[in-house]
Amino acid sequence: MIGRSIEKLICEHLFQKKAILLFGARQVGKTTLLENLNCLRGIKVLFLTGDEADVREVLTNATSTRLQSYFGANSVVVIDEAQQIPNIGTTIKLITDKLKGIQVIATGSSAFELANRLNEPLTGRKFEFHIYPLSFGEMVTHHGLINETRLVENRLVFGYYPEVVTNSSQEEKFLRLIANSYLYKDLLALENIKRSSLLEKILKALALQIGSEVSYNEIAQLVGTDSKTVEKYIDLLEKAYIIIKLPALNRNVRNEIKKGKKIYFWDNGIRNAVISNYNPISSRTDAGVLWENFLVSERMKQNQYLQRNVACYFWRTNQQQEIDFIEDDNGILRAFEFKINPKAKIKLSKTFGNAYNATELTTITPKNIEEFLSQ
Repeated sequence: MIGRSIEKLICEHLFQKKAILLFGARQVGKTTLLENLNCLRGIKVLFLTGDEADVREVLTNATSTRLQSYFGANSVVVIDEAQQIPNIGTTIKLITDKLKGIQVIATGSSAFELANRLNEPLTGRKFEFHIYPLSFGEMVTHHGLINETRLVENRLVFGYYPEVVTNSSQEEKFLRLIANSYLYKDLLALENIKRSSLLEKILKALALQIGSEVSYNEIAQLVGTDSKTVEKYIDLLEKAYIIIKLPALNRNVRNEIKKGKKIYFWDNGIRNAVISNYNPISSRTDAGVLWENFLVSERMKQNQYLQRNVACYFWRTNQQQEIDFIEDDNGILRAFEFKINPKAKIKLSKTFGNAYNATELTTITPKNIEEFLSQ
């Protein structure tokens, strides 16, 4: 089994009289992780899923007495896809407050739905964690830096979803399955999302614009809707862990882009599945933006797992001076350029350097990827 970086953090927070919430898209390995936690070996664990009607019935408007009987002698109760269960926040609060010996772990693939149902009832009663598709760092730990570096071109096309990684001769098949069967499942269950075709059109438009600034108005015209609908759908796609919104750094420097945003995908494979392009890197015209998407998503995963409290941006001026990725670590700015050409060398913009008192720009290519993504 491929070890997950988040495992240690979860284990460190068990049995502290708080619920543990694990957010992540469907098929990224939430259930597999919880079924194989080393720290739960020898402990009785009850696994439930909100996808099953009888579980939803039991956990909706239940009393503490009924729950105690239902859980039996189990010390840990895992509630998978908890966003499917009405009033689940109140139920988890009841378990946490009244059933003192039981640790609740709830997973959700839609932060929008689960957060709405949990935030108020569980104020001060929860630890939140996020899990994503497998990461470069996790795969390096699994089979070594040399092996994983050799596979980077494959990862740029097929990504890191666990089923895709572990079925290396059938990547395209499993990516199609994930994209067609799971990607929109929770979003389409929401009352205000009626048109799956519109959602797919918006996502495809975003997939074709990774690495570029996104205009909601332009996408609205392209797909035949209004900008408010586009904004709503993009917000939901972000909360379903499909896309990443990267804002522009704006500190009122003259000619800076003020309200720009770029969209990236949490997984390169999903991006390519959306546009049905599985061609190898050597024959693609979008290799550069795939490299950029890969590094942004991998760095964001790493920051989450290492609990780095950093804000991430891109930077651009009206004169098209640009920096791909900037991290603000308590006022200290780190600037990065992403180039798939290993010979590329980029100089720091004088405008940026003068405005932000920055002196260094690091260029990340396939030759020094471990510097950027090593854990």
